[in-house]
Amino acid sequence: MYNLLNLKHSPTLRIFGLALWPRPALSQRVTGAFLNALGILIGALFGLAMPKPLSVRTQVFFRSALGVSTIFFGLRLVWLSVNGPFLPASKQLFIAVLALTLGFWAGKLMHLQKCSNRLGHYAGRLIASASSNRPHNIGDGFTACAILFCAAPLGLLGAVTDGLPPQGGQFGYFWLLAVKAVMDGLAMTGFVRLFGWPSAMSAFPVFAFLGGITFACQFYAKPFLAAHGLVDPVGAAGGLVACAIALMIFEIRRVELANFLPALAVAPLLAWLFK
Repeated sequence: MYNLLNLKHSPTLRIFGLALWPRPALSQRVTGAFLNALGILIGALFGLAMPKPLSVRTQVFFRSALGVSTIFFGLRLVWLSVNGPFLPASKQLFIAVLALTLGFWAGKLMHLQKCSNRLGHYAGRLIASASSNRPHNIGDGFTACAILFCAAPLGLLGAVTDGLPPQGGQFGYFWLLAVKAVMDGLAMTGFVRLFGWPSAMSAFPVFAFLGGITFACQFYAKPFLAAHGLVDPVGAAGGLVACAIALMIFEIRRVELANFLPALAVAPLLAWLFK
């Protein structure tokens, strides 16, 4: 006779053809994208409710906390991806560093940073137009915020790692997108005061874009990579890229972050070649 408590924790329980406690749904597989969108909406609410902008001291505090969090979750991702005996772990780490180097030059050849800069300049012009009290369309804030939040390298990186978690994680590694959710929420407190409430609607394209990347990685890329043991190299390279992002947060040095993104594709290729 089956124990109901054990059945509850099984992948699925079927009674008369109906599934109870089913496998994780799509909404559970895009946790990071959901948190990012939620952070934007919460930031908009705070921005509309606050009588004045955040003080410089508060902004510095949050920037420091976000920088430390990015390094922590980046290094944690590396640790989870290369954790094991010394020699295999050293090999994985070497592959991740080599993937960063080759991925960076691939990004330069594809002019990824230049494309990212063009998008950022366009959004900057919309923000400057609103700041100078010149007339602007109601969609300017929506467009500017959607571009900035969707094209951010941390968002693309977090969406991939959420869909390709290390060590076969079921719900994804959503922590990088959780950090980005706080970043975007803080930025939205200022944008919503400048553009009004329509800018908060940028949360929906952010969820669709990042969630689409996570979904594609989870259901299309992961089965192939997992079958060949190539998921962890993606996480190791992604964790190192996250640490590079922290350099920008702390304003230590300017880093061409977009050019490092091809490392996520180069890492599994190198791991397959060095097998």
